[in-house]
Amino acid sequence: MAKKAPLPTKEEILRFVQDSPVPVGKREIARAFQVSGGDRRALKQMIEELRGEGRLERGEKRRVGARGRLPAVTVVEIAGLDEDGELLARPARWDSETPPPRIYMASPSSDRSALAVGERVLAKLRFLGEEGYEGKVIRRLGAGPRQVLGIYERVARGGRLKPTDKRAKSDYILRSADSMGAEPGELVLAEVKPHHPRLGEKEAKVVERLGGLDNHRALSLIAIHEHGLPTEFPDKALSEAESAGPATLDSRADLRDLPLVTIDGADARDFDDAVFAEPESQSAGPGGWHLVVAIADVAHYVRPDSALDRAAYSRGNSAYFPDRVVPMLPEALSNGWCSLRPDEERGCLAAHLWIDAEGEIRRHRFERGLMHSAARLTYEQVQAARDGEPDETARPLLEQVIAPLYGAFDSLLLAREKRGTLDLDIPERRVLMSEAGQILGIEPRQRLDSHRLIEEFMIAANVAAARELERLKQPCMYRVHDVPDKARVDALRDVLDGIGVRLAKGQVMRPKIFTQVLAQVAGGDHAALVSELVLRAQSQAVYSPENLGHFGLALPRYAHFTSPIRRYADLLVHRALIRGLKLGPDGLTGGQEEKFEEIGQHISDTERRAAAAERDAVNRLTAAFLKDRVGADFTGRVNGVTRFGLFVTLEDTGADGLIPISTLPEDYYLHDEASHSLVGRRWGREYHLGQNLVVTLTEADPLTGGIILNLRDPDGEEPRTSDKPLRAGNRRASGPTGKRGARASRKPVPRKGQKGTRRKS
Repeated sequence: MAKKAPLPTKEEILRFVQDSPVPVGKREIARAFQVSGGDRRALKQMIEELRGEGRLERGEKRRVGARGRLPAVTVVEIAGLDEDGELLARPARWDSETPPPRIYMASPSSDRSALAVGERVLAKLRFLGEEGYEGKVIRRLGAGPRQVLGIYERVARGGRLKPTDKRAKSDYILRSADSMGAEPGELVLAEVKPHHPRLGEKEAKVVERLGGLDNHRALSLIAIHEHGLPTEFPDKALSEAESAGPATLDSRADLRDLPLVTIDGADARDFDDAVFAEPESQSAGPGGWHLVVAIADVAHYVRPDSALDRAAYSRGNSAYFPDRVVPMLPEALSNGWCSLRPDEERGCLAAHLWIDAEGEIRRHRFERGLMHSAARLTYEQVQAARDGEPDETARPLLEQVIAPLYGAFDSLLLAREKRGTLDLDIPERRVLMSEAGQILGIEPRQRLDSHRLIEEFMIAANVAAARELERLKQPCMYRVHDVPDKARVDALRDVLDGIGVRLAKGQVMRPKIFTQVLAQVAGGDHAALVSELVLRAQSQAVYSPENLGHFGLALPRYAHFTSPIRRYADLLVHRALIRGLKLGPDGLTGGQEEKFEEIGQHISDTERRAAAAERDAVNRLTAAFLKDRVGADFTGRVNGVTRFGLFVTLEDTGADGLIPISTLPEDYYLHDEASHSLVGRRWGREYHLGQNLVVTLTEADPLTGGIILNLRDPDGEEPRTSDKPLRAGNRRASGPTGKRGARASRKPVPRKGQKGTRRKS
């Protein structure tokens, strides 16, 4: 028997990554050191620790590289000439707040004009040390001037473009001839003109007018453009979608007499799942249920490597905004042939699940079917019917359809409680908008039992899909949620120790342990703080062909099967089931199977991209809603503590705003990272995560989504807003007398683990 290779040390891992000319993934590191089996988790932990220490940094597709080092081969954009006439480039992707390194491009000939400003090229880089990099062109990727989204403003000497991106460092000159007739205050998309550093400010040229900000729909457009969400489908993909037609019975199971119903939000337009439940016969065991979860047969229409498939893969998922959807599939499919509309025949992939009285899945079966939705119901309708107030649509379905669904749901809840899942109550906000694009209000999103019912049915079907693919020995695109980050759990433990709640060291972390901690502090002063820290301790869920289990749901295997209209991962699971069960010629191909790891990384990235765009849109719309309430007071809770201030979530709207440290009562503030607090060294004021505050809204900018708040001073002081820094040795203390104290000129020394920040006045 071969001797098991020892785990590498962190220093050995670091040297391996530093010696690699390109960023590497966990799989390459594991292969290099012959790490296998359960040791892979320990290896992953060491890599994460190196990242946390700042010695490695994450690159694209979850790979890691040496800190501050660009990949040996990367895409760069030609930026212009330096003072000596050298051709400069910058990384095409640079997310850091620090300036990008200089890249001196070696031209293939003496003709420097061969590479145009704004052109993107694949380049081989040689590290030059502090000077930057030397780049050699491998392949030209085509000219494409960088685009910028912004607001057109008219000034005395012409026009200016104010970028919507809050990270933008400066405005652009926009001459009248380049404005396309845009009006002041209008949102425009512009191309950045070629620029030489010696010529001063950069110029831009409008390529598309998007309308004024008085229509709040423009704010979603800003988020969509900034995050690069594709909004147009290729003509060939649209043609394929338009030429689609109804699925026919053929070899499908006939489910048309089964009273399947869809249950979705009132504003939903695509219905990709339908459900049914009936009690099992007593001979099968008392209290058991037969569940059917029927999912739109998207694989029938979106064939591997078709134009539709390539467009869906590029998007990865649909993105949902208060006023629009950026769909993964064209409307002819997403709202047409793949939508399980009532009273229309639709192809489906159905999961039959048989569960016992405690909600455990005893057996399952998958089939391709033809269904006929009995009704399109909303969560509110179903809940009202359950509560004894059915409307005309729900009343005929109450006894034979809705009541059995809740019966099965009760059993599934027992299984959930037995597993001990992590239940974090994270409120979501919902922006209400009129057809004209105006914001009507912001309210918490309802969380009804009917929502939970559908969630539990979908979870059960997803588990069955993962089990079936393993039985069939087919590749599975798992939805994985790894165990919590050890360093963050340690930080949580330190905070819990300070408030008298014990989280034992050395125990295997399970979701129910966190749930028990949350139960101990529920309703108390520390509930919000602990809930926030438990959330931050969790890993991020991703897609992967490697099964790590799902920690939050306490499941050993889990895959997404139930939403192929809006998630590419689900489409892959459908294709794998179709191939494994021999349900048709449109199953998974060998080419896709070979790229499962790459696909998993890509769709995890697109999911994060869509989530960031959705969040930014809501932030901008919330700022627009609050703009007329500047000067009003609000109650809020501290959700973040940094050296430069406090982030506060407002109770009424869920809006997140910043209290700059310069506006806090005057003192020398110590940032204690372990306790997530700012502590005034001189006067002892303390601000910590989870703390409730009364704040005043001082600024709300719809363009960036930024919200600035001031603290309502508990001692009756008016908040100070001057940004003029105080000189060391001449700080004014905001004590009871408001006078300079005898020791005010002595600089405090932060305690171990703390960083000092002087509040500016």
